[in-house]
Amino acid sequence: MVTERLDVRLDPERRRKLEELAEHRQASVSDTVRELIDQAYEDEAREHRLKLVREIAGLNIEDVPDPEELSRQLAQTHDLGDLY
Repeated sequence: MVTERLDVRLDPERRRKLEELAEHRQASVSDTVRELIDQAYEDEAREHRLKLVREIAGLNIEDVPDPEELSRQLAQTHDLGDLY
């Protein structure tokens, strides 16, 4: 359910394009605007995720040891010995 109103001022060319899009979609101008907002949001989110994947892929990460070796390394690193 739509609960808020937004007033957007468009020049005649953008208004014509919007009405043409709405007509091609067989939808109202308002529905078309809402759909375009959703599409732009998803496109931006996809680009952001892709950027993060590229950053992660570019990191120089060594191979993670198997769980037993990792446990031994953690135990050795954090072994405080007998405190009493």
